[in-house]
Amino acid sequence: MMETANLFELENRHGSGAYGKRPTALVRGEGVYAFDQLGNRYLDATSGQGVAALGHCHPAVIKAISEQAATLITCHESFYNDRRAELYQLLASIMPADLKRFFLCNSGAEANEGALKVAKLLTGRDGIVAAKRSFHGRTTGALSLTWTQKYRKPFQEWLPAVDYVAFNDIQAARDAITDATAAVVVEAIQGEGGVHPADDEYLGALRERCDQKGAMLIIDEIQTGFGRTGNWFAFEHAGIVPDIISVGKAIAGGLPMGAVCWRDAHGPIDRATHGSTFGGNPLACAAALAAVAAIRDEGLVERARVNGEWFIDELSALKLPGVRQVRGRGLMIGLELRGRVTPILKALQEQGVLALPAGLNTLRLLPPLIISREQLSVVASAIEAVLG
Repeated sequence: MMETANLFELENRHGSGAYGKRPTALVRGEGVYAFDQLGNRYLDATSGQGVAALGHCHPAVIKAISEQAATLITCHESFYNDRRAELYQLLASIMPADLKRFFLCNSGAEANEGALKVAKLLTGRDGIVAAKRSFHGRTTGALSLTWTQKYRKPFQEWLPAVDYVAFNDIQAARDAITDATAAVVVEAIQGEGGVHPADDEYLGALRERCDQKGAMLIIDEIQTGFGRTGNWFAFEHAGIVPDIISVGKAIAGGLPMGAVCWRDAHGPIDRATHGSTFGGNPLACAAALAAVAAIRDEGLVERARVNGEWFIDELSALKLPGVRQVRGRGLMIGLELRGRVTPILKALQEQGVLALPAGLNTLRLLPPLIISREQLSVVASAIEAVLG
């Protein structure tokens, strides 16, 4: 294995510089654990930014990738393909109501780009409403939806106009959604913005107002989808059905994939109005088939709900002086701290736990859905040791 100093030097010399890196090289994963180049083991409560919902190197995903890689890796959507057709069928079986139309792509940001295009094509309108504190990706269209100024400001002159309104503010949303609105885009739980769940009443009011004005309600389920919050999709907690959802992260067990999903009642979009060279390739589809089936067959949606409720109660019961609030749903949890999160992330890593920030002062936990209560207790003990 490459020496640590050489590994770091090569990445720093040739990398883009766009990423702040922790001084650790992760080189192997197994279940809920990741291992660094020195052999140290960490309980990975990041799931690779929410991607590894099944943990690292799930056997079913490995088998599907290996078999498909030896069969057919690429096949453009101008041809039919067996794995793609099977994935459409599987996705349609888990989607609520008539969310049965899909465009397959390569990432969550691409899914949000596609969702905007679908809304524009279906409505013929231009207006976009998004929420303050939102994060939807870093490509140009997705970046226009992202509230955080440090991401948006350097590219502001390139971005389409978006009307931002306060999250969970029903009246502000009603005022902003007009006859010119093509799409209203919200996260079911604001992840990067601090793990703030949308109120059920708020999502219901958005659905009602979009119906009144003929606008498309787009819910970003990139981080929350595929069981993370204790339902297949987080909008289900509110008992509504959006017009369009964007998904990514956990969909393919670790391979890059995203999808735009919309209601069958809206019909298909016109030919050649969107496309992707790699979108819907057989390798990613095979991985997604294995990953989604494993989430279903292993009962991980219900497990996330039950264990998530228990874990949130356990963290709240600690009454840690350094924590203002514990919030979230299922296994998407945020601890709002009284100070900055960065030193806490470092201290947790020293305790053998990897976690994420959400803004400057929120500790975000996205453990794999396969995690046990005993392993969650390890995370809680580490947090207590650092913040108690």
